[in-house]
Amino acid sequence: MRAQLRVVTVIFTVFCVSCVSLPARRQSPSVRKGHREEPRTAVLARAQVWRSVDVRSANLMAGPGGAGSFPLFSTVTCDYFDKKLSGLSPKFPCRLPDGNELKVKYGGDNGEVYGELLATRLLWALGFGADTMYPVNVICHGCPQALGGIERPGGEYRFDPAVVERKMAGAEWPLKDDSGWSWRELAEVTPARGGAPRAHRDALTLLAVFLQHTDTKPQQQRILCLGGIEDDVCSRPFLMINDVGLTFGIASRANSNAASGANLEKWRSTPVWRDEPGCVGNIDKSFSGTLDKPVIGEAGRRFLAVLLQQLSDAQLHDLFEVARVNLRVREPGHALSGFPSLDEWVSAFKQKRDEIASKRCA
Repeated sequence: MRAQLRVVTVIFTVFCVSCVSLPARRQSPSVRKGHREEPRTAVLARAQVWRSVDVRSANLMAGPGGAGSFPLFSTVTCDYFDKKLSGLSPKFPCRLPDGNELKVKYGGDNGEVYGELLATRLLWALGFGADTMYPVNVICHGCPQALGGIERPGGEYRFDPAVVERKMAGAEWPLKDDSGWSWRELAEVTPARGGAPRAHRDALTLLAVFLQHTDTKPQQQRILCLGGIEDDVCSRPFLMINDVGLTFGIASRANSNAASGANLEKWRSTPVWRDEPGCVGNIDKSFSGTLDKPVIGEAGRRFLAVLLQQLSDAQLHDLFEVARVNLRVREPGHALSGFPSLDEWVSAFKQKRDEIASKRCA
């Protein structure tokens, strides 16, 4: 009996040693170094959504300059390569001679060609985060005929109008996926821990309403670490809106390109505010969205109003001219609606801006 007990004790001891040592072998390198990936809640708590800028000096025609920028309406020559891109709008990947990859959105009937340039330029000019879109003429080597470009000698295809994208600088977080952030998570940003004040968050939310940003699923918003990621800690987290092509129309259940992407008639006839007590943004959630009838505070309304009012008529004219909205019919789906003038777009913008400026929130 004692011999049996000794055998059981030895087996139990060996088993327990294995229990202790096994987790050590499975630990990730970051854990062995004495730290773990920063919790999502901690990153969100410290996040900002706006940076101070000089709105009046923003050149909305040229856009952000610097490395990776393209001259206005320049010709970009690139080589097509096979890569699946998300979304349903006409687009394709293309590689520059220096090896840099571009995402090209194209087509006169593609609302995202106009809406994404408009929205990203406006977000940038006001100090909110956005990628940069440049209006260009693309010459593609090796593009499939099915893409619908204009055929040229030597197997080339031309795409015009087209826009190419440059990502906003910063390390994307988390590294392991593209989870993004939902609009509900703005409530987790904590000023006491260094996060953005509610006025900035409400201003960003109201701007999304102003734009009628319809496709608001989490993957359409990115978390960036402006100071990089060191020891799995996100330095200077920043929440930005990503992929804002379906804007300057009306938010739609199915994220319709015709209704939601640069549709002047839909955009100017859609009020900023819902007709009910308080300040409730007039935007309905699409099937994929996370933004739905948000309540806006007075400080946020006022903050955005002050930013928008700093834009001059000349800047607004440049915004719509660089987006080439005069190539987009006034109401897509209704060809007889004709092509709008730039002044019509500017007038619609100022009308909606006045709706924000004249409102008072409890």
